[in-house]
Amino acid sequence: MQEPTEKELLKYSIKDLEQISGIKAHTLRIWEQRYSILKPCRSETNIRTYTNSDLRMLLNISLLNSNGVKISRIAEMESHEIYAAVHELSQTEFASNFQIDNLVISMVDMDEERFEKAISNNILKIGFDKTINDIIYPFLKKIAVLWITNSINPAQEHFISNLIRQKLISAIDAQLVHGDVNKSKFMLFLPENELHEISLLYYHYRLREFNFKSYYLGQSVPFEDLQKVYAVHQPEYLFTIITATLTHQSLQSYLNTLSDSFPYSNIIVSGYQFANQKIVCPSNIHVFKDPEEFTNIINTMEPKTVH
Repeated sequence: MQEPTEKELLKYSIKDLEQISGIKAHTLRIWEQRYSILKPCRSETNIRTYTNSDLRMLLNISLLNSNGVKISRIAEMESHEIYAAVHELSQTEFASNFQIDNLVISMVDMDEERFEKAISNNILKIGFDKTINDIIYPFLKKIAVLWITNSINPAQEHFISNLIRQKLISAIDAQLVHGDVNKSKFMLFLPENELHEISLLYYHYRLREFNFKSYYLGQSVPFEDLQKVYAVHQPEYLFTIITATLTHQSLQSYLNTLSDSFPYSNIIVSGYQFANQKIVCPSNIHVFKDPEEFTNIINTMEPKTVH
């Protein structure tokens, strides 16, 4: 008997499958009983566990089902037929939800070739900016939720984050650096111990796209370093994203410290933590939820006064 690969040793609960696929656990149980689509292992206490192959198969089934193929028909298909049908769909179906789920599969299976094909096809079909805004960013939000709920493991998160990071850095390198002197300056950073910089890179790209001068400090920036760079560039705006788990008290305290330390700048913040904690923001701190709201903020900015 062939030994299981490292990928096959990854285990998922039915709750993990629900989080990643978006298919309710109740529906998964019905599919198992009625169509034998998945055959989980069971513990002595009858708790289901699933392998990477199970999850990959479910994600492909979900893609077909959400695009009009009945589950009864899918149940009759061989594995290679399911994968072939999904591959064919991925060449012609460019709805955001489909492409995001396609990226989820590449993350789960740590399949760089699938990721590259998906991104390249989307860029060719809808352009780089729309690929970033409509597919990559929503995908990043999904990763953040899956990471915080422990539905994906560190290897999967690091694998896909590094691929996206490479794409964003390449796109930023290709941009012309000519910040408009009539527009305000931004300083982008992540707090100490905050390492999830992909979303920050995305907004750095967006700011440069709008011809703002954007100083990118990156991940886990010590507060002393933040103050030193601020003293040199005197940006009108500070920008940060907080994803890692913080207590309500520590998040509130950090925001208060930012506000007190940089009273003459506007501080724009976002991240998963703000969706789950009720924070009282000081007057110079503004929370935004998504790229559309961010775009509205920068579109309403007054030109700065040039001395």
